[in-house]
Amino acid sequence: MSQFDKLLERIMNLDKNLRFEELAKALKRNGYKQKQPKGGSSHYIFRKDGKMPVSLPKATPMKRAYIELVRDTLFEQESEV
Repeated sequence: MSQFDKLLERIMNLDKNLRFEELAKALKRNGYKQKQPKGGSSHYIFRKDGKMPVSLPKATPMKRAYIELVRDTLFEQESEV
């Protein structure tokens, strides 16, 4: 099992110790582009054509709601393929 597969498994299991960088890596690997905040915002926006944008704060550890958001986004993509 590759490291990326292990990361996806942690996301699917809602691991409470996930970091922003790990969720960002999973989104980027699935075609999302990261936009850095401009002045004062701690949230990064991940965009992909035809998909709703995903907003994540740069915080460690990530709150469960954000992990669920990424999980649902990634799971939605897998079911469309």
